[in-house]
Amino acid sequence: MSNPPTSGNSTLTIELGGSSALTRILYAVLRPTVAPVIGALATAALRLPYRSRNVFAVSSFTDAPAAILLPPRGTRRKLVKFKDFRAEWVWPRTVPSPLDRPDAAIIYFHGGVYAAGGLNSHRRLVAKIARASGIPVFNVHYRMMPAPLTDTIEDALTAYRHLLDSGIPADRIIVSGDSAGGGLSFLLALRVRDLGLPVPGGISVIAPWSNMDNTAKEKHPNAALDQALPGHLWRAFVEWGIAVDGMVDPAWSAVNHDFAGLPPVLIQVGSTESLRPDSEELAQRCADAGIPCRLQLWDRALHVFQAGSDLLPDARVAIHDMGAFNRSVLESAARP
Repeated sequence: MSNPPTSGNSTLTIELGGSSALTRILYAVLRPTVAPVIGALATAALRLPYRSRNVFAVSSFTDAPAAILLPPRGTRRKLVKFKDFRAEWVWPRTVPSPLDRPDAAIIYFHGGVYAAGGLNSHRRLVAKIARASGIPVFNVHYRMMPAPLTDTIEDALTAYRHLLDSGIPADRIIVSGDSAGGGLSFLLALRVRDLGLPVPGGISVIAPWSNMDNTAKEKHPNAALDQALPGHLWRAFVEWGIAVDGMVDPAWSAVNHDFAGLPPVLIQVGSTESLRPDSEELAQRCADAGIPCRLQLWDRALHVFQAGSDLLPDARVAIHDMGAFNRSVLESAARP
């Protein structure tokens, strides 16, 4: 990570991350091959006259094959079942077990446009984040489409309450996630604040999808620069799965809220990602509210490139940075 230039507001720091040779090769290969195919599929979906969120009823099954993505050796885990969803504790053997009087946690929400992904798809990534942070991760598999987004937010709140009820101080909880899960992280923190519950100690997210209004994404140069996910893709998922009777509640977009009272924030996103505008809007909301925020822009990084840390040196650096931020949250909580 290069020396960070700072915005005019001292609470917002923008940091520029480099790219490995493999990241640059992937960008050069994927942009002319993968992005056009996914873009064509999104365009076709938007032109269909009939739309139903029930098409996503089968998408939850996509997580099962991801069980082959084993976590690093020495990882411990424990399944926790709730009425409407499941979660899983994930922690390295070098960290005290969260099953016996836990004193800190990262609550993690996986990505997948609220339609795919789960405990299997993200277990390896969250295990690495847990190891880098020295903190156990509570990985949440919330309800997804065709369930409404309001159910997803309620599941996130239930999981957060569970951690509080377990005796973990709120200022020793970090809310984290990637893509849709990154946006959900902010929606949870806002809901917690509005309910008068103790807010978490920090928020650390990867390429958060946080604006259901796709206008800024489709106007941004990155709409055509993202190597896999063109700007109009997100509109297809909103119109097919998020909208209710063709309408989207502006409150479902974290960027539409006042961030006063939220904790310090770390946002990591690729410099050419179609979700960069969402990340920049979140960072601006933090600046408007005087919330300390670090926005890391990683050169030409693939969406959630941190999941490729087995091969990508820059992804390993990003996970290290996230771990350092998460540890700093606990250090702040320990100060009198």
